[in-house]
Amino acid sequence: MSDPITSVFNDGYIAEQFEAYRRDPASVDESWRQFFRFAEGLAGVVARPADGTAAAPELLRKVAGAAALVDAIRNYGHLAVPVDPLGSPPPGAAELAPEFHGITEADLQLVPAEALGFGNGTAADVVARLRLLYSSRLALESEYLEEEAEREWFRQIVEQGDLLAPLGPDEKKSILRRLTEVDGLERFLGRAYLGMKRFSIEGTDALIPMLDAAMEESAALGTREVVIGMAHRGRINVLTHTLGKPHATIFGEFEGKHADSNAESGTGDVKYHLGYRGERETRSGGPVSVQLLPNPSHLEFVDPVVMGVARAKQRARDETHVLPVVIHGDAAFAAEGVVAETINLSRLRGYRVGGTLHIITNNQIGFTTDPLDGRSTFYASDMAKGFEVPIVHVNADDAEACILAVRLAIAYRRRFQKDFLIDLVGYRRHGHNETDEPSFTQPKLYALIRQHPSPREVWGQRLVDDGVVTHEEVEALDAEIQARLGEIHDAVKAGLHTPEHESTKPQSAPPPEPCDSTVPADDLIALNERLLEWPEGFAVHPRLAKTLERRRTAITEKREDGGGSIDWGHAEALAFASLLVDGTSVRMSGQDIERGTFSHRQAVLHDIETGAIHIPLQHIPGARGQYEIYNSPLSETAVMGFEYGYSTAADDTLVLWEAQFGDFVNVAQPIIDQFLVADRAKWGQDSGLVLLLPHGYEGQGPEHSSARLERFLQLAAEGNVVVAYPTTPAQYFHVLRRQAKQHEQRPLVLMTPKSLLRLPEAASSLEDLSTGCFVPVFDDARAAQRREEVRRIVVCTGKIYYDLMAAGPSSEIAIIRVEELYPWPREALGRIVDLYPAWEEVVWAQEEPKNMGAWSHAAPRLRATIGNAPVIRYVGRPERASPAEGYSAAHTAEQKRIVAEVLAPSLSPAGKRREAKARA
Repeated sequence: MSDPITSVFNDGYIAEQFEAYRRDPASVDESWRQFFRFAEGLAGVVARPADGTAAAPELLRKVAGAAALVDAIRNYGHLAVPVDPLGSPPPGAAELAPEFHGITEADLQLVPAEALGFGNGTAADVVARLRLLYSSRLALESEYLEEEAEREWFRQIVEQGDLLAPLGPDEKKSILRRLTEVDGLERFLGRAYLGMKRFSIEGTDALIPMLDAAMEESAALGTREVVIGMAHRGRINVLTHTLGKPHATIFGEFEGKHADSNAESGTGDVKYHLGYRGERETRSGGPVSVQLLPNPSHLEFVDPVVMGVARAKQRARDETHVLPVVIHGDAAFAAEGVVAETINLSRLRGYRVGGTLHIITNNQIGFTTDPLDGRSTFYASDMAKGFEVPIVHVNADDAEACILAVRLAIAYRRRFQKDFLIDLVGYRRHGHNETDEPSFTQPKLYALIRQHPSPREVWGQRLVDDGVVTHEEVEALDAEIQARLGEIHDAVKAGLHTPEHESTKPQSAPPPEPCDSTVPADDLIALNERLLEWPEGFAVHPRLAKTLERRRTAITEKREDGGGSIDWGHAEALAFASLLVDGTSVRMSGQDIERGTFSHRQAVLHDIETGAIHIPLQHIPGARGQYEIYNSPLSETAVMGFEYGYSTAADDTLVLWEAQFGDFVNVAQPIIDQFLVADRAKWGQDSGLVLLLPHGYEGQGPEHSSARLERFLQLAAEGNVVVAYPTTPAQYFHVLRRQAKQHEQRPLVLMTPKSLLRLPEAASSLEDLSTGCFVPVFDDARAAQRREEVRRIVVCTGKIYYDLMAAGPSSEIAIIRVEELYPWPREALGRIVDLYPAWEEVVWAQEEPKNMGAWSHAAPRLRATIGNAPVIRYVGRPERASPAEGYSAAHTAEQKRIVAEVLAPSLSPAGKRREAKARA
């Protein structure tokens, strides 16, 4: 034993410190006190002889050394497990040797097992058994977990051995059949479709029996649905053998016969990105429905989508009933930040799903990149330790160990409702795809792989060696499966076997349906009263209570100009309350969304004395829908992905994600590009997710101005999204209710306000909410009485409308605001323009730079709407690389310039002639 302070070994010093500790524990350093308490507790049988005298320091040292070795095996035993099927030796650890702890193997024979808290025998027996459990087949990492209850659970599970008992002969034969099916399909496809990409599973074949085991084990505990997300590696095999997608369909896809049924508009996606739904019977739990989510080549971005889908499915059932499974690549798991963002969601109240089963299919290579260039950690899985996720590393050639790892994972999830990760260490038989030559960059690695038997062959030989099957039975099983695949393939080629495909949806979504989004005034007043109630004795912040109380009079108040006093936060609360009464649930999340970044929402009230919370929207009498609202972590990508997934599985819920500032939506661009706007075209999948993106130029700099309206408009096609920029609370109220009532669900992208949130001119009246509907284009109410005088039509969208109106436009100008930019409201806008018989020019006005905002989208559509019009003039900021000015003074000057130019005297030829005539 070393001195905990000086690290110098000294028996005499140990004896001296122990005597001092016996007299007065406080007289020695805390590190010594911990050591002696540990020794006395575990090794009382040798630490205190019957005569009460002190134990000999040498004996105490042996006990402590043996205890330290036991602890080291639990902590570092995983470093001695040979997890690489290609034979690279494990790194080991000095702490696993007795000598590191100041003792020898012979010393272990002198310490009774009882001294270490075990049964009969010696410490040598204990160490030998623990080495077998922790350093032979399953490389478990769990001692870093914060909760002692979890660490102790793992010790009991592993050391008692019941859960990890060896498989029986029938189970082993079942695995052999499964591995033969997996390997057989890959080899058959390789022969039948030589040179075609399939991203084969070969080298991590054990994934399929592992998924089988996960479903069997979880079904026995009550699971009825499994949601899986994975990248393309091994996907075809998972589709076939885990979800039951027919072989004929797989072959038909390789033959190109799936094009018509896969595509929405001639687009579709490649076969190794497609999703599927299936159902399978389990031996112990009955039928389990299985869904593999579609996923693009953006690898890990499906991870939060899986969690969102699972959470939505868990609404009607508890967390046990739905098992989320995410299959990662080793290079992607370590490198892609969305993985960490997703795991961070796992224990948060707004996103938890009772634990996700993570499996890394570890090829030990990323495309052509070796691990030393792809990550800074020893294991590909190390990042998960920071989130207290237990990890098991397992050799992909040891099929039995792989199944035991799954049993451990499912049992842990059941007990603690937390994530678990299995690092399935294998290899990649071919290159990144089957047309790639991997030996260009990894010649030594692929020389090993070419000589290495397949997992089927490894497992088959093991069963032959164990006397479970004969070599002839192994070969006969393979021949049987190959013959069956050949028969199906021949039938597909001959047109005798029609591949099955899921039904498809129309080519594109129709425009939003007109709907009655109004709510009777009396009902809104009653709902408003309910929203202003909180429990007796609940102490709302006085300033906030005053603000909310203002809503009691605002709902019926009329301003002098005839307008109302309902602001955006008020209108939103009324929209949600009315939807809840109608039976539509509402789920919202985002950074600081409960209060609202601009303190406008205040959906969650906090008692200033007790800290208790009250959510008025959860206490609406007669409400048939549920209201959820959660402040999210500081994440855009994973949280938007989660809400997107939730929205695809909960068509009875209005799901909203709000950016703290609209600019921050940038960070979630892969979710937008790969899922939100393209899911229908690629996968026939629907989402009604609403994005609330605060947008507007108020001099807050380039990072707090633009929600990148232009990007959404550029992505808009085939009715895939709705993009709107409402300018009143009533418009916001109606568009939310319209979205909730749409039969054909598509995402809704809203540019929402900042400075307009409390602008009196932007407020709405009770009548605005209780009558009418969402209006895609507004005429200029001021110009309606003088249409013949209008010479310039200004078309704009959003906040700049109020800047222009505040400047007092002349009688010759009409300002038309477009509230819905996609689908473009051609007919509605055309009807309004036709009302002005004498116009001479059209100006598109915006506060965004010319290469941003709506101009590029609106210009050709505006020309088509107006017909034979002169060139439409643009007024706004010039083209820029950055969205806005960084200094308030510069912003103010530029904003004034834009407004002045929009409202300047006419520059058209006809206008110039009129002005000259007037001067003459």
